Amino acid sequence: MKDKAKKKHSRVEENEKGLTGKHLSGKPAAVAGQAPDCAQGMQLGKDCDYERELRRLQVELVKLQEWVRHDKLRVVVLFEGRDAAGKGGAIKRITESLNPRICRVVALGTPTEREKTQWYFQRYVEHLPAAGEMVLFDRSWYNRAGVERVMGFCTEAEYQEFMHSCPEFERMLVRSGIVLIKYWFSVSDEEQEHRFQDRMSKPTKRWKLSPMDLESRKHWADYSRAKDEMFAVTDIKQAPWFVVNAEDKKRARLNVIRHLLSMIPYHDLTPEPLALPALNKSKYVRPPMSEQNFIPEVYR
Repeated sequence: MKDKAKKKHSRVEENEKGLTGKHLSGKPAAVAGQAPDCAQGMQLGKDCDYERELRRLQVELVKLQEWVRHDKLRVVVLFEGRDAAGKGGAIKRITESLNPRICRVVALGTPTEREKTQWYFQRYVEHLPAAGEMVLFDRSWYNRAGVERVMGFCTEAEYQEFMHSCPEFERMLVRSGIVLIKYWFSVSDEEQEHRFQDRMSKPTKRWKLSPMDLESRKHWADYSRAKDEMFAVTDIKQAPWFVVNAEDKKRARLNVIRHLLSMIPYHDLTPEPLALPALNKSKYVRPPMSEQNFIPEVYR
């Protein structure tokens, strides 16, 4: 395992330095109909407005969604990374303008006693997409290589079996026609601490913190080593890892959306504008409003 880590160390470094924006085949993805956008290297707030660029990219995501539905693609996107690295925020911005029947999020909790006796990948397989669907995994089967490995929730034999099986499992998914894209959100320990403090101070964010998140702070180096070992084995040609510099949330969101769009060639299938027909209410008489239960209008 350590020998493999050394062999792929340079490749992981390349991933961390910058994203290539290439399709899984290694060829640049041809994206049709994209509007002009921020050029590479532009500074948010100075050369490029975050909200305007986010809206533009979300329009492109709607076009991608329609192409996925039309072309009956099956797309799986994994979001992994440190706690408080911004995975959830990026997923939210990707999905907020999309059809939940086409693009859905899977965030599995702790496995049940029954699930613990199943083949490890089994509970994830049942959430894989059918034709015309996208599935975004907010954490995935890589729990075994991360939190389970570091916190001792799996045996050494179970961990080794996962590291042996995972690359073959993902190659099998790709051979079956699934588009598999894997993102790792990278954040420094200083920025993670800042975000933890922010969550603890705000009631609307406190639910995001769990005892396990706080415990993970004691094992920062262990998680780093586990991630390096995971990359060494699972950063495969058919399903490479793409590292997202998540030190700035807004930049990370825009960069990951733009990269996702570059990974799947699509065409603009926006339908022609529709004409709204006039309502025909001539044969309808509404019952008395006093017979219906209205909620109190506290806010007027």
